Amino acid sequence: MKEINVAVIGSGSTYCPELIDGFLKAQDSLKLKKISFMDIDERKRTIVGNLCIRMLRAAGVDCETMLTDDLDAALEGADFVVTQIRVGKLPCRHLDETIPLKYNLIGQETTGIGGFFKAQRTIPVIKNICDRIEAVCPNAWLINFTNPSGIITEFVLNNTNVKCIGLCNVPIDMIDDVKDDVGEMDYTYVGLNHLSWMTSVRVNGEELIDKLIGEGFTPKVMANIKDDGFSLETLRAIHAIPSSYLQYYYCRNAKLKHLLEGEKSRAQVCMEIEEQLLEMYSDEGLYVKPALLDKRGGHKYSLVAVNLINSIANDTGDLQVVNIKNGDTLPFLKPDDVIEVAAHVGKNGAVAVPVGEVKNDHIIGLMTVVKKYENYTVKAGRDGDEEAALNALLIHPLVGDYEAAIGCFNEMKEAHKEFLPQYFNK
Repeated sequence: MKEINVAVIGSGSTYCPELIDGFLKAQDSLKLKKISFMDIDERKRTIVGNLCIRMLRAAGVDCETMLTDDLDAALEGADFVVTQIRVGKLPCRHLDETIPLKYNLIGQETTGIGGFFKAQRTIPVIKNICDRIEAVCPNAWLINFTNPSGIITEFVLNNTNVKCIGLCNVPIDMIDDVKDDVGEMDYTYVGLNHLSWMTSVRVNGEELIDKLIGEGFTPKVMANIKDDGFSLETLRAIHAIPSSYLQYYYCRNAKLKHLLEGEKSRAQVCMEIEEQLLEMYSDEGLYVKPALLDKRGGHKYSLVAVNLINSIANDTGDLQVVNIKNGDTLPFLKPDDVIEVAAHVGKNGAVAVPVGEVKNDHIIGLMTVVKKYENYTVKAGRDGDEEAALNALLIHPLVGDYEAAIGCFNEMKEAHKEFLPQYFNK
């Protein structure tokens, strides 16, 4: 049984009990020696952290625990650092979701111009975290859940010396959804974070993608996304099973209509759920993860995170879908581009499963465009480069229009000024 020290950065997240639940279920292979809960929000750090500690104690886990707002103290001795931060918290997400609507643009926390600004706010903070990891625990693995996960992971892997793998719970939900239909299978998974597809489903060597679509199979949609349905005609055309977030591309007008007509932003809904959760978490008699947490859209987050940590710690070589550098996996992208792909994970990190030649020009085209957007987004977030920012937005399929892009960019930049030092502190 491998003993590990873990630092959770952004531990005030109401998802944190999910992570602890995952560690409790993995006690046969992972032993927590120390876990540090770090967050700058004292109220949330205390309420959520104390529930996490009660969960550990109730399960008989005898490990050292720390609640702190001191990043270096949390990182001291860490083998694994889990980042799950939201710079500007949910009020900034509300701005990301509502300001774009004034310009007839989709407002969403991880894609389009909303996701762009989430990345801009996050990159300076992640840079500081990585600087401290290099100084305090340089051999630690950074497990990044912070959204937009692929973009943040690309920044870390190409601009710091930190060992990092990016994660998301979307792939495991997609894969389990198909497994519920066909049973055990082999699969090919190709894409970027929140822009991904299963391009092959094989049972006993038989390819089933077109058969599944022909029989009316459509993927389930994440709890945090209104389901407008993928038309079977779309699935037949692309010969692949898309992730939930592709509804923002394939059902763009319907998504914009819902957002314009909605009484509340998703951020406002999450604020209400979060306050309910914090009230529940404050009950000193609670020592298990409450069911309400599943409504936040983080289903199976704990399973994904702990599986990855276990695979690295115990050098298992398990197959998992992760965000890593492309290398030579997809020839139509650059080696340093971060992709979301199935990989075998062990003590030295993740090695992508060969995908073979991708013959789907639809996927190649959309991935190439959105990856260029991500490249520009990292450059803009790192340097405060407004030309790179505008290029990113003009490329993105959910933005594109210059007048809308520049107007929305200027308004959102000012609205988020407090969290954008790269633009305002030059």
